Formats: sequence, structure tokens, C-alpha cells
Amino acid sequence: MSEGPALLWCPFPDEEEARRVAGQMLDEKLIACANIIPGMVSLYEWLGERGEAREVGALFKTDQALVPALIDRLERLHSYDTASITAWNAPASSKATAEWLGSIVNSGAAR
Repeated sequence: MSEGPALLWCPFPDEEEARRVAGQMLDEKLIACANIIPGMVSLYEWLGERGEAREVGALFKTDQALVPALIDRLERLHSYDTASITAWNAPASSKATAEWLGSIVNSGAAR
């Protein structure tokens, strides 16, 4: 059952990996859409050290009901030892968008 729209953000090391993972998430019906954003520069602190990297961002559109399965799957497919995955509910969505994202819940998503 649909719980409402949700978004999930995850950076990738390159566009090839972002496309491969997004395609797999579409095939597994865990997402309805992925927006891949190339040319991103990430400034961060990790393990007590500052770093900078060129990455590719991916914004995944899904339903709240699928977020736990999507996070689990991304953690297993991602090449980073610790992928940065952030998800949030998006209740302020158009009715058409909510219905579209909710339709993937009923389409037999892998869970």
C-alpha cells in the first residue's frame, strides 16, 4: 500500500555507476525515476580529514513504503564502502506525482 511520495539522495563516483544502479532500481521497481546530476563537487569531512571529490548525484523518486528496501539495495550495490544515502518524505507533492510514485508499490516491487 502506498504511503506517499519520498525522495532519496545518493552521490556516486561517476555517471556510469549512477546509471547502472538507477537502471537496476527501475528494473526492481524500487523507484519510478532517477535524476542523475553530473559535474558535482563534494567538499566533506570523513574520518577526521577534509576531502574534495568530483561526484555524480542521483535523486531517486519513490514511495515511502519502498524506502527501507531501496536503502538496503543501494548499500549493497554502491561501490563506496559507506555510501551517503539520505531519504525524506515529500508530502507536498501534486496528486498526479503521488499517484505515479504510489503505483510502483502495487507493481510488484522487490522487497
